This record gives sequence, structure tokens and C-alpha cells, in this order.
Amino acid sequence: MGSAERGYDRMSNPIDLIEQIAVAHDWGADRASDDELTLVVAGTRTDYQISINWRGDLETLHLACAFEFKAPDYRLGELYRLVGQINEQLWIGHFDLWTQEGLVMFRHGLLLSGAVATPRQCETLLTAALEACERYYQAFQFVVWAGKESREALVSTMFETEGQA
Repeated sequence: MGSAERGYDRMSNPIDLIEQIAVAHDWGADRASDDELTLVVAGTRTDYQISINWRGDLETLHLACAFEFKAPDYRLGELYRLVGQINEQLWIGHFDLWTQEGLVMFRHGLLLSGAVATPRQCETLLTAALEACERYYQAFQFVVWAGKESREALVSTMFETEGQA
């Protein structure tokens, strides 16, 4: 995603900056309010819906990235194990399983504490979310649709495949 060469403007509301990044990448964007933006980003295996919210009182930019995935009740136990095992490997952000909606979601908050968000910070936030979702999407699929155990599904994400079949 290289940010420095794109020349985004620094802004006091980071949602404005995220919106500039979305336009530059040709991502679908819907601005619900001054403090809320929803993006649709095409991934390798699925599309991702990214909700970004700015909490001025907390000086925090919150990102939630969900993908089309309905977890059936009978696989929830194994999915919880998988989420825990994945989260142990992540340096930033975490996955959640929202059982009422049956959604898997990657979440992260960028605490700014008096600072103004930079283009690089915002791009890194988006990149981290998309890379985590792309990397682990298949493991979630293996648990739910192939009936694999969490450890076995997670092993499938440890190898980086080069090229395409």
C-alpha cells in the first residue's frame, strides 16, 4: 500500500484521511456520519466490510473488519478454539466471534492521545486488518465447512503459497 508517495493530507478527523485512502484504492466507501465510514474491499476469496469509527472523546480510531461468514451453532466450540489460537499469533488487533450474528470479525483500535493520525498509521491499520483476514479466512472455512479441528485448520495458514494453480 505505500503511503508516503501518495501525498495524503493530514487531517484532525482521521475518518477524512481513511476516506482519501479508500478513494485512492478504488474501494467502495459510504460515509454514514462525520465519525463513521464503511468500506467494501475485495479480497482473494471474499469481500471484506470494514467499519471505521472515530471516538473523539477517547481519541481512538476503531476498525472492525467482517467477512461474509455464518457460523453454525454446532461448530461454535471449535471456532472459539480457533479464534484463541489465532489471537495468540497476532501482534496487533484480534478476532472476535459474534455469536448472535454468527460473524467472525477482526478488530483493532488506534489510540492517538492528542496526536493527529498520519497517512502511514491509517494505511497500516487497514493493511493489518486485510492481511489478517486474508491469512486466516481459509482456516475459518476449514473449521466450519470441512469439519476440521482448529489446530489442523490453523496449520493450513502457516504456509505461504506462491503462484496460483
